[in-house]
Amino acid sequence: MKRVLAVVLLGFSFFAGAAVASVEDDIKARIQPVGTVCQQGDECGAAAAPSQAANAGPRSGEEVFNAVCTACHSTGAAGAPKVGDTAAWAPRIDKGMDTLINHALNGFNAMPAKGGCADCPDEEIKSAIEYMVSKSQ
Repeated sequence: MKRVLAVVLLGFSFFAGAAVASVEDDIKARIQPVGTVCQQGDECGAAAAPSQAANAGPRSGEEVFNAVCTACHSTGAAGAPKVGDTAAWAPRIDKGMDTLINHALNGFNAMPAKGGCADCPDEEIKSAIEYMVSKSQ
């Protein structure tokens, strides 16, 4: 009887050991990192490096308008003059392009600086203003 009990206990211990190892593997799989951080200067491999399109130079005024300005200047949101509304743009145009560009770059009334496009270069904002003025005269 003792031999049978010893064999049964030995069998359970092998089974328990295998079960614990399986559980540990499951836990390791669940808590492994989902990604890695690659800092500039580190060699993380080509797969980790984001592909960046070559900079083709500044966007045209129309491109900037369609990407940034159209949200307010096509709908009139927050009192923005709609592109093509000659009556709304006339008093603004009378103040001169320098004033319009200054307001666009630094913000004016409800419009934030650069229309909220913080990463837009000044020349792109200037092109967008020139585009809107040309469509509103």
